[in-house]
Amino acid sequence: MPYWLASRMRKLARIVVRFIVEEYGTLGLLERLADPVWFQALNNLIGMDWDSSGSTTVTSGILKEVLQREQVGVWAAGGKGAKSRATPTELREICGKLGLDSESYVKASLLVAKVDTVALQAGYQLYHHMFFVDSEGRWTVVQQGMNPAVKMARRYHWFSEEINNFTVEPHAGISGVRASFALNTVARKVDEYRLALVDLAKDNIASVQRDLMTALAVSRGFRTLVSYRPYDRKEAAQIVRRYRSLGKLELNREALKLAKELSASSYDELLLIRGLGPSTLRALSLVLELVYDVHPSWRDPVTHPPDPFKFAYAVGGKDGVPFPVDKKTYDELISLLEKLVEKSRGDKDVVKRVTILTKKWSPPPEDKVPT
Repeated sequence: MPYWLASRMRKLARIVVRFIVEEYGTLGLLERLADPVWFQALNNLIGMDWDSSGSTTVTSGILKEVLQREQVGVWAAGGKGAKSRATPTELREICGKLGLDSESYVKASLLVAKVDTVALQAGYQLYHHMFFVDSEGRWTVVQQGMNPAVKMARRYHWFSEEINNFTVEPHAGISGVRASFALNTVARKVDEYRLALVDLAKDNIASVQRDLMTALAVSRGFRTLVSYRPYDRKEAAQIVRRYRSLGKLELNREALKLAKELSASSYDELLLIRGLGPSTLRALSLVLELVYDVHPSWRDPVTHPPDPFKFAYAVGGKDGVPFPVDKKTYDELISLLEKLVEKSRGDKDVVKRVTILTKKWSPPPEDKVPT
């Protein structure tokens, strides 16, 4: 990100954040960050293209800097790559200042990451995790994964005020291209599957390993007495191919040993066990399908497929889509908004009056250039 653009992004994001918190409070900011469309619109407003590299990471990074400087009652922890792994440390520091129970937030952060890495699998590997929390203890998470095979990213949004259960349809929204299938163990109607998964993970490790061999044998056409129902060879082979398209089928014996020792009683507890990763869950899930005839959901839960025509571009995009960033327009916009900020300190209704004016305005026909 060139300095000339990043510096302007900070100024514009600061004004937007200020206006929102003053008008809607910190809750208003968090619920907007949890909305995939609003987050994408902010991304486009400050000068990012709708699908440019760094859309999520740059916008989140800019917001983190702004929130740290402005002290509006919302803080951010985490980021991209190594910064995402610093989230627990940063959350403990933030919670210490706010008098919040830091460990519950660290646990929430870890569980959110585990759900989108392990419990929901569509070939995306997480590389960005940003945790926003306000002084009231409410939080929003924006995290993103990359699918190297198709070179596409997917963004996951979480909002504490909309979560009843971390492992039952917990997302505020998921933005990305919908896949033909995804291993979805957090769908609403697979409670029996989740219970069976927890029980199987605590079973004798040698027994689970035998069950995995049985499942693979079924896919090769072997008839076994252990399987709860006879599978057609083609059907079973297709199920195995679907799992293998997501990665390897390997059991982490240490993780399963720990699950047995800790006697995990819920899916949340199981996911938080160290070492229980995507390949182990795939292996356990295959056993449940082909040996015990208990099935997950294969519906991809994307809620917001990307649509560039939903968004308006105020100043252009850094990669030139739909047009290069116009520095003159950007500076005029910042100057105008800064004056509006000054005016609003003496007249709280000035922003509302400007909003009414802009809603009634439409661009001249000659300015409507197709993208």
